[in-house]
Amino acid sequence: MPQFQHRRRVAFTPAQMYALVADVERYPEFLPLCEALAVRSRVAQEHGEVLIADMQVGYGTIRESFTSEVTLVPAGPHVFVAYVDGPFKHLDNRWAFHPAPGGCDIDFYISYEFKSLMLQMLVGTMFEQAFRKFTDAFEQRAREVYGRGG
Repeated sequence: MPQFQHRRRVAFTPAQMYALVADVERYPEFLPLCEALAVRSRVAQEHGEVLIADMQVGYGTIRESFTSEVTLVPAGPHVFVAYVDGPFKHLDNRWAFHPAPGGCDIDFYISYEFKSLMLQMLVGTMFEQAFRKFTDAFEQRAREVYGRGG
């Protein structure tokens, strides 16, 4: 099962970076492959909130939509994404933000497997390249929203 894990230090606070990752409705503005995202529901919980969201991703002529459950935990701060429905057999995505000298360390993890072997072969390499750019995209977004550094 393909998986990707990355740790990156950025010049922004954990709270700032968490806020950008938690603002899922803005993903189509800056996140690679994300063409559209709609939040179906938001439920407040004791330690945060749970969203059900539909995301459309695309690359070239390939378009896929899927639904996920996004658990936002501001006290962590952590974001957990669990697969609900779509072209995947499995999808697990986690973000964690840790204080570090000069900013924070972002831990990004994703594992996934498509139901279709053909789709896995067609987009697998492209997905991995996009995941490598996710933390770059969020850091660039932080510069746009917060300025040079936290």
